[in-house]
Amino acid sequence: MSILVDVNRVVSDMVAQDENLGESLSRNDNILEKLKKAAQDGDIERLYELIRADENILGHFDKMPFCETPLHIAAENGQTHFAIEVMTLKPSLALKLNVSGFSPMHLALQNNHIRMVRGFVAIDSSLVRIKGRGRITPLHHVAKIGDAELLSEFLFACPSSVNDLTIKCETVVHIAVKNHQFMAFKVLLGWVKRVNREEILDWKDEDGNTVFHIAASINQTEVMKLLRKTVKVTAKNLDGKTAMDILQTHQSPCLPEPRSLLHIAKEKLVCRSTTTLAGYLSKDLSFIEKQNTLLGLSKFSMSIDSSRSTSNHYKSNLVVAILMVTATYTAGVCPPGGFWQETKDDHFAGQMTMDFNNAFIFISLTGFAFLLSLYVILILIIGLPMWKLIYGSTAALGIAISSSYATIFPNPESSTEIYSVIVFFFAFPLIILSMLLTIFVAFFVDKRRRQQVDFPARCFSSSL
Repeated sequence: MSILVDVNRVVSDMVAQDENLGESLSRNDNILEKLKKAAQDGDIERLYELIRADENILGHFDKMPFCETPLHIAAENGQTHFAIEVMTLKPSLALKLNVSGFSPMHLALQNNHIRMVRGFVAIDSSLVRIKGRGRITPLHHVAKIGDAELLSEFLFACPSSVNDLTIKCETVVHIAVKNHQFMAFKVLLGWVKRVNREEILDWKDEDGNTVFHIAASINQTEVMKLLRKTVKVTAKNLDGKTAMDILQTHQSPCLPEPRSLLHIAKEKLVCRSTTTLAGYLSKDLSFIEKQNTLLGLSKFSMSIDSSRSTSNHYKSNLVVAILMVTATYTAGVCPPGGFWQETKDDHFAGQMTMDFNNAFIFISLTGFAFLLSLYVILILIIGLPMWKLIYGSTAALGIAISSSYATIFPNPESSTEIYSVIVFFFAFPLIILSMLLTIFVAFFVDKRRRQQVDFPARCFSSSL
């Protein structure tokens, strides 16, 4: 009898729990429906009333990987203030994709709610890179529709967004050209040139086509005119065709512009051969590559961690080299013992007070340390923005210290000392000039080798 009573009690408790759970779910559904309605109407006051009723009302959406949040609804309906309010309260909702694969940013763009889009970017510029269906980002979308002004704003707000690829490995430049958005293409071309990222123009899509291939396939002659001096015209797609081959297939006797471009491309093809990535890697290291390896640097960007490590090595080497140059230059112009203040029979004013042998050893060692440090600096700065100006300044510093050594060196007395001075003061500036010329020529040889590689240029780091 007691067992029967206990069973009845358990059944009664379970029924009560089910009823409470049903009431809770019903209440939650009711609140969510009200939240949806508030989002549709843009009713911020109603939003806070619902938050007071359930403090975690916006947190429920974090538990679902794909869902339609109040931010999606507000974005789709153009409720800008409501959307900004929700995004401020719960920033993570801006990163959510709905079941169709779109973020609130994508929905705002699709429905042409530009004011809301600008508000989103003002709060979080990284939303320019959020990837939706097909890995399409907001930057890709504005390039596709040809909104040049918004495209420009996106590029300035999030410069790294230009690196993003779609599911078809298309860059934003591919998309602009494929959709005949010439103004958008010009904006992108101007941007990559200003930020020194022209290599993006040589990136290939899933079919191995560069932007130049795409322009040739759809007879975008204006695009080809702007690109022909910047891209690798001899790059081949997966079908083994260059843009010149594609252009020749589509050329017509009635179209003089493509024929003219074809002639120019042929000239460049004759003057400039290409090599595969395998061919490039199978060659011996160039002079610049050997020096970079010696300094712990790399022109290849394998991963974020390796890139950071390379950057740290670069900065450390540059700081140490600059300190060494500063120390040796200072020692050269301010030697121990100082300088004679007046001219006498055995010396002139401004010469070192040290005897000849000690002075020769001192200047030889400090000069050697100066040359090595100067060499490291030249290797590190070459290729940087305004590197030619810095390179010239560094070269002038090397020549200046040669003149300084010649002025402060004590007078030689014996023939051996005279011979030593002549050798030193001919060799020192000659070494500096040889070093400058060797590094300068080696840099351009290495740059040309890398430009000839018919492979996505993103394999090479543009900067450290």
